[in-house]
Amino acid sequence: MKGLSWAYVVRNILARKLTSALTIVGMALVIFVFATVLMMSAGLKKTLGSTGSHDNVVMIRSGAQTEIQSTLDFQQAELLMTLPGLATDAQGQPMISRELLVLINIPRNHQAAMANLIVRGTTLRGVSMRPQVSLVQGRMWEQGHAEVIIGSALSRGQGGIKMGDNLHFGQRDWRVVGVFAAEHSGFDSEIWGDEQQMMQAFQRNAFSSVLLRLRESSAYLALAAAAHANSRLNVDMAREDDFYAAQSEQLARFINVLGETISIIFALAAVIGAMITMYSSVASRTREIGTLGALGFTRTTIVMAFLREALLLGLISGGLGLILASLTQFLEIRTTNVQTFAEVVFSLALTPWIVVKVVVFALSMGALGGALPALKAARMSIVDALRANV
Repeated sequence: MKGLSWAYVVRNILARKLTSALTIVGMALVIFVFATVLMMSAGLKKTLGSTGSHDNVVMIRSGAQTEIQSTLDFQQAELLMTLPGLATDAQGQPMISRELLVLINIPRNHQAAMANLIVRGTTLRGVSMRPQVSLVQGRMWEQGHAEVIIGSALSRGQGGIKMGDNLHFGQRDWRVVGVFAAEHSGFDSEIWGDEQQMMQAFQRNAFSSVLLRLRESSAYLALAAAAHANSRLNVDMAREDDFYAAQSEQLARFINVLGETISIIFALAAVIGAMITMYSSVASRTREIGTLGALGFTRTTIVMAFLREALLLGLISGGLGLILASLTQFLEIRTTNVQTFAEVVFSLALTPWIVVKVVVFALSMGALGGALPALKAARMSIVDALRANV
């Protein structure tokens, strides 16, 4: 005899509208939390992973974890200009930018709350070496002036920095003369200004990093070999996009572990709720189950019918949870990168792989919630089931 149709399964769910709806909502909320956590991790990786160019190379002091921890003196910066494989400008000068990074603490939106922000002392060449950066408001800073431009994320929401504001750091006031966008990368959360002015303001005699532009992407290995062969350099290096992507790993891993732990705890409650719904379904359909057995439907067929019902509840919950989670893509989150201790602004990202994981998670909850009730229904004696008063 053929198995029970999906129409039979749907009819049974619709017959218990309230309990089915409560189960779906409970499971959907768990799936919403699970999906949101995955989207937070993906959004952070996307933001920092899109920071920089694959044809740029970041040089920092050997052993330093971040640019803020690194120091490179003038001699090292000069030696880096002699490395092979560097791109040159129209005048034949190597494409290189010496940069200073400082972590500052300033009031958030003119309130008591403070924000840790990265100030990057760079050059106009350094700006041009990052093609994803474009000025969207105002103008660039003038060399020799205490002027800065800010990433677009700092001008929105709680950031609250606006064109014309005066920011006090490095023992002087800096006027905001422009806003730049960097395609939602980590640069959008930084303040940029003239490297020489920053060196003077913060009384530094060494750079944090040096940015180099490759003549062609394949030149990286030759450049790396030459840098490591020169004992006077003592530097670590990475392609710019890889360098910033690596800085997201620790925080993304923490978000994943914390979020998945919370999701598992909530999922246990949701599975129990689904199980109660399915047990209620079995109890209310005792005679129906006995009739199915009398008509010749096998225990396996009955088990599969109840499992289908539980899986359908899980699938509907997964779809609802994903729809709710997808709406969070329009939100921006401000958090502290645990490696740089600087604030980074990012949006949640829903990827195809997250959709697959969420659907599998939802079906797993449905299967776990329906397994025991389905086995109970299959074990019923046909005679006892037909005699039931339910």
